[in-house]
Amino acid sequence: MKNQKIGLLAATSLIVGNMIGAGIFVLPASLAKYGGISILGWIFTASGALILAKIFSNFSKILKGQSGGPYLYSKVVFGDFIGFLVAWGYWISCWINNAAIAVAIVSALSFFFPVLITNPFYATLIGLIFIWFFTWTSSKGIKSSGNIQIFTTIAKIIPLLFIIIAGLFLFDYNTFPSFNITEKSNFEIFPIVSVMTLYAFLGIECATIPANNIKNPSETIPTATMLGTVISTLIYILGTVVLFGILPNETIINSPAPFAEAGEIIGGKYTGYLVSAGAAISAIGALNGWILITSYMPMSMANDKLFPKIFKNKNKKGSPVFSLVFGSILTSIVMTMNFSEGLVSRFEFLILLTTLSTLVPYLFVSASYMLYHIENKFLKTTIFKSSILAILGSVYSLWAIFGTGIESIFYGSILLLIGVPFYYIMKIKN
Repeated sequence: MKNQKIGLLAATSLIVGNMIGAGIFVLPASLAKYGGISILGWIFTASGALILAKIFSNFSKILKGQSGGPYLYSKVVFGDFIGFLVAWGYWISCWINNAAIAVAIVSALSFFFPVLITNPFYATLIGLIFIWFFTWTSSKGIKSSGNIQIFTTIAKIIPLLFIIIAGLFLFDYNTFPSFNITEKSNFEIFPIVSVMTLYAFLGIECATIPANNIKNPSETIPTATMLGTVISTLIYILGTVVLFGILPNETIINSPAPFAEAGEIIGGKYTGYLVSAGAAISAIGALNGWILITSYMPMSMANDKLFPKIFKNKNKKGSPVFSLVFGSILTSIVMTMNFSEGLVSRFEFLILLTTLSTLVPYLFVSASYMLYHIENKFLKTTIFKSSILAILGSVYSLWAIFGTGIESIFYGSILLLIGVPFYYIMKIKN
C-alpha cells in the first residue's frame, strides 16, 4: 500500500480550489441588490476567515503531521464526544455541499447546453457522472486528485484575473452602486451580506484534514492554508469591486452570469464564453477537492474507533475507498432529490445548513486552540497571543452561526443530535 503525498502547490490548490467554486461567478448578482455595502460584507467575512485560517495553520504546526483537521483539533482538548460531534456534523456538511456543487456544475454547463435547464433527467445524469468520475479519480490516490486540483485551480483563476485586470481599465466610479440601495438600515443589511459571503470561504481547513498525505506537513500546511485563503480573498473582493464598476447594477442583479457579461464587454462574445467555461471548471475543481476531503473524515474517526472500522479500509493507492464510495452514494441521493419537483426551493436551506455545520467545528477549534495552550503550559506571552486569536475566532464563529438563522440552527442541532446514538453504539462496541 502506497502512502501518496502532495506538495505545497497541490495543497494550496486544494484550499483555493475548494473555496472558489461556482459561487463567486454568480454571487455578485445576489449581492448587487444591497449596494456597495456588499464590499464591506466581503471584507468583514474575509477578516474572520483569515483569523480562522491562522488558527488552523498554528494548530497544524503544534500537532505535526496528524490528520483529521477540525476533528483532531477539537478532540485533543474536549475529548472523544465533542470530537465525534464535530466530525459527524462536518462529514454530513461535506456530502450535502458536494451535492450543491454538482448542481452548480450542471447550472454552469447549461450556458452551453440549454437542455439541462428543461430536462431534469439529463441534468441529474450529468451531475451523477461528475460525482462518480471524481470518486473514481480520488480512488487512484491523493496525487491524482492533487494534479486535477492544480489544473482546475489554474483554469478557474485565469478568467477571473483577466476580468479583474482588464476591468480596471474600464472601471467607472459613476457605475458603482450607492452604499445601501435598500429601504433597510445599514445595521440590518450588513449581517445579511456578511452571511451571504460566508459560504464562499468554507474550505480554509482542507489541507489540515489529509495531513499524513502532505509532504513536510508542519511547514506545508500552514503556508498552504494562509496562502490559499489570501489568494481567494483577493479574488473575491477585487472581482466584485470590478464588476460593480463595469456593469450597471440592474444588469448585475438580473444576470445569471455577471462575470460572463463583463467578459463580453471587455473582449466580445468569445471572452464571455471563456469566462462561462471558467465557471464550469471552477465548480468541477471544487467537486474534485471536496469529494477527496469527504472521504478522509470518517477514516480519521474509524482510526480512533469512533466509526465502523470498514471506513478506514484503504486500497493499494492509499485511498479510503469504502469511505469514498459511501460518501458519494449519499451525495448522489441528495443531488437527485434537488431535481425532484417541490424540493428545489429547499436547496438554499441546505446551503445554510452546510455553512452552519462547518461553523460549529470552527467554533470548537477556536476554543480548543486557547485551552490547548493553557493546559500545556505554554509561555505566558504565547498564551496571551493565542487567547486573543482564539477569542476573535470564537466570537466570529458564534456571530456567523446566529446569522444563518433560527431555522438552520434548529435543524442543525437535530443533525448533530442524530449522531449521539451512533457515538454511544461505537463506545459500547469497543
